[in-house]
Amino acid sequence: MTDLRSRLKLTNEERNSIAQWLLQHSTNGKLRHGAKKEAAEMFHIAWRTVWAIWKSATTQQVLGLPIQLTNMKKGSVHRDKWMIDIEKVKKLSLLERSSIRVMAGNLGVSKSLVHVWVKKKKLKPHTNAIKPFLTAENKLCRLKWSLNQLSAINEGGFIKFQSMYNTIHIDEKWFYLTKNEDIYYLLPGEKEPYRCCKSKRFIPKIMFSCVVARPIIDAQGNIIFYGKLGIYPFIIEEAAQRNSINKEKGTLEIKPIPNINKQIMRDGMITKMIPNFKAKWPEFASKNIFIQQDNAKPHLKPDDPEFVAVATQDGFNIQLTLKDQKPAKNVEELLKNVHEAYEEYPPEKLNHVFLTLQSCYHEIIKDKGGNNYKIPHLNKAKLARLGTLVDVLAVEEQLLQESIQFLNMQGIEDPGQGNMETLRQRLQQVVIN
Repeated sequence: MTDLRSRLKLTNEERNSIAQWLLQHSTNGKLRHGAKKEAAEMFHIAWRTVWAIWKSATTQQVLGLPIQLTNMKKGSVHRDKWMIDIEKVKKLSLLERSSIRVMAGNLGVSKSLVHVWVKKKKLKPHTNAIKPFLTAENKLCRLKWSLNQLSAINEGGFIKFQSMYNTIHIDEKWFYLTKNEDIYYLLPGEKEPYRCCKSKRFIPKIMFSCVVARPIIDAQGNIIFYGKLGIYPFIIEEAAQRNSINKEKGTLEIKPIPNINKQIMRDGMITKMIPNFKAKWPEFASKNIFIQQDNAKPHLKPDDPEFVAVATQDGFNIQLTLKDQKPAKNVEELLKNVHEAYEEYPPEKLNHVFLTLQSCYHEIIKDKGGNNYKIPHLNKAKLARLGTLVDVLAVEEQLLQESIQFLNMQGIEDPGQGNMETLRQRLQQVVIN
């Protein structure tokens, strides 16, 4: 059965079309027999709607008015109520725009109207994260570091970044056995889960040290080197002191190391990480490797004698520069889940991370070492599908010139390790090329 539209849902054009059809099938102001039924079937409306339209049309005809039927719905449409006072919004401070409720009160409108403005994209929600404060010295260090990631390769006035294939990144992260609070979606009537631990302030956690390098992918998309050099938990194995329902006395237990100091970090680097680096490192790749760490206190110094002795063996010259998706019931499952997540991470995405890092270097150079920028969206996945993803990004030659002039204006001739001289030499090579 066809749905019938009411008179109020008809457009003005449809109303007038129906009225003209009825007039054509009438004589001396009277409809012929069966005309109302035919009109109702033809226009998919009720016969009462046909009668109302006919009545309005004949009334206008008797009064000598041109037949013009319009929507007679009660009430008026206030289109201006959706309008937003842009100037009034601009005068509000950021705190006065912190929520829909606060903004509605300051503008003198309802919360639902502000919500409509957001839905109609007249207002744009924005999540603003606070950024670390940078001193002038911090900015200069960031700018110099970013400039030193450039190579001497110039293509059409753009200086490329280094390929980063001989750089290893190490970072540490604590993984907790569970969260203090979590959200689950349950079916109606389903029993709520019961979770407990001895103390919510001391939930078991393990620190992992994750080590990655840039993957090597050929032009056909084949992965030659995955870039994953290992993820290492800081744990110890101890024999159980007494019998329990879970294990017998003497059974080896895996326990996290609660306090990570420099000696533990050194032992892990020398006995586990470095040997694994060497075993997994591609034969054709450069053995002059740079390990980049953050400034955490337990990290080793570049001239640590024990590290240098191991890092310069077997033809290598390794230098130092300055899990929530899987549930775990115990430490063993946490270890298993973190290792699985590390192995499952796609090398293609890891390669994209290094390109994103280069894009951040580019933004730091543009901002003269500052952090007032957004991470650029490069559409890396789409470009990779099309086979047009570049291997390294580049910086405009003019921008490089301006950055070096800026450093010179700050009175920086050489930061102490020949970096500025290296930059000048690279720039001269770029200009010559």
